[in-house]
Amino acid sequence: MRRYPTRLAIVLAVLLAIAACSPVEDPDTAAEGEPDADEAAGEGPDTDDADTDDAETDDADTDDAEPDGDEEVPVEEGASAGESDLYGPPPEDPQEGGTVTVGALNEPPSLDPFHEGADARSEYSVLMYQGLMYESSHGVPVPLLAEDVEISDDELTYTFELREGVEFHDGSPMTSADVQYSYDYIRDPDNGSPGAQDFAAIDTIEAPDEHTVVMELSEPNSALLMTLTNKFGAVVPEDYFDSETAEQDFNTASVGTGPYQLEDFSPNESISLSRHEGYWGDGPYIDELVFEFIPDASAMVVALENARIDLGELPQITDIEQLEGTPGLEVATFPSLNQKAIDLVANVEPLDEEPVRQAIAAALDKEEVAQAAAPELHQEIGMIVGGMQETWGLPLDEVPYQGQDLETAEELLAEAGYEDGFEIDLRTIQDFDWMDAAAVVITQQLAEVGIDVSTETVDLGTWIDAWNNQAAGFTLNDWGTQPDPSLLYFRHFSQEPQGADFRLWDHDEASQLLADGIATSDQEERVEIYHEFQSVMAESAPTIPLYSPQAAIATHDRLANYVHHPSGWYFGLATAYVDE
Repeated sequence: MRRYPTRLAIVLAVLLAIAACSPVEDPDTAAEGEPDADEAAGEGPDTDDADTDDAETDDADTDDAEPDGDEEVPVEEGASAGESDLYGPPPEDPQEGGTVTVGALNEPPSLDPFHEGADARSEYSVLMYQGLMYESSHGVPVPLLAEDVEISDDELTYTFELREGVEFHDGSPMTSADVQYSYDYIRDPDNGSPGAQDFAAIDTIEAPDEHTVVMELSEPNSALLMTLTNKFGAVVPEDYFDSETAEQDFNTASVGTGPYQLEDFSPNESISLSRHEGYWGDGPYIDELVFEFIPDASAMVVALENARIDLGELPQITDIEQLEGTPGLEVATFPSLNQKAIDLVANVEPLDEEPVRQAIAAALDKEEVAQAAAPELHQEIGMIVGGMQETWGLPLDEVPYQGQDLETAEELLAEAGYEDGFEIDLRTIQDFDWMDAAAVVITQQLAEVGIDVSTETVDLGTWIDAWNNQAAGFTLNDWGTQPDPSLLYFRHFSQEPQGADFRLWDHDEASQLLADGIATSDQEERVEIYHEFQSVMAESAPTIPLYSPQAAIATHDRLANYVHHPSGWYFGLATAYVDE
């Protein structure tokens, strides 16, 4: 038996860049991209989902040694609550009380941590709900509701020792029965969670005593601990879903173990959270968090200028320039594991024909699209998010259709019988401003090869429903990941029933490569597998990644000790406080 394999703790030096923010002093140079390789411990840039397995550190070689009995979990120093930087750096002398208002550009359709797949939900729900593990600011899974993790030598048995003294928001104690119930619920396909496939490798879950959970796997899964940090990893009280209104009830009352609990969710207005007085860890320090839904970036700038909000995200370099010199306001940029992409779902003809998808990919100038959608605040990517490119990414010069080639696009259209082009709707999401700008350029570029694009805008809830039902068609997409390629790719691109295959790609070779990648823990072998997968995916073009953004976060000085988490979610508010 060994504890928390060292392969999951490598590359911490590289990932330190993620937690560090870069104050913007000169908007002309504020967001010129990721740090140089030399600046990131010799291993290249990091972003929101920066690679946990990117590079080797002094600890990495210990993976090769045979475990000798029980081996200590190489958790980041101080990773336990009360002595750590869990959720953010511990404040030296925090003040308690006060209200913090956050400007929020994205409103979630619901706050259900089991069934709502929108990343907009996770931004807020991570403060209310917790899982066994947490993705640290260094991109490493560390124990959260678990206190200790042991993994068998064959990597098929995971034993979690739970924290004692953890209470749900209703005051009831959390036990192993709740953990077993929650993960059994989410991994059951009949319960309709979009995250069910993430847990497909788990064969059984047992709770031998109140503070022990044992997961038996059907096959090794190199990403399981990171999977247990993801947005579908919430623990709720046993039998919660016995209520017929359980899914709707998530919008009126939270039942998690997190530092904050739900006070109010008013659609089109705000989400209000209050401090969980029975929270098991240090903090939280702020009495109330109000996430006010802001209609667009211009309104966000005005709210920050007037100090109506304490924290807000700025999607454009022009927003940063406008706020320069605002008293008490600091703007910092953070790398991102998010990506903006075009998805080509085969429910719409002629996207079911590979030459057509290839032609669309060849006709696009991705840099021109990125510059229109996020001038200066973007990073060029191939088939993987920016923060994972250095270690996991196929080199950009090896990615098929990475650059615009109109002649090739026309040849491919002719091959598919569309030498005169065709008409198609491009779906965008309401209030996702970058999509509007990107759609204009994409429409112009595809018109050069005879593809007549019309834009269709829908609300986020409508888009999510279509996406989950593999019916999104030709659409822009905005999604992020965590620092393991299996979490980026497996659910999205594996054939059913192992994956969700949202794009109806149904590709045998790609699915086998993804299965191979998740089954091995050998770093070099995994890199080779995911390189091959990216080559296959780029050649077939079920998706066309456009760019990875940089996040620009503005904070007023009354909000102290806030550090933006690499995921883009608001974990840092759990350790922040009001200084006034």
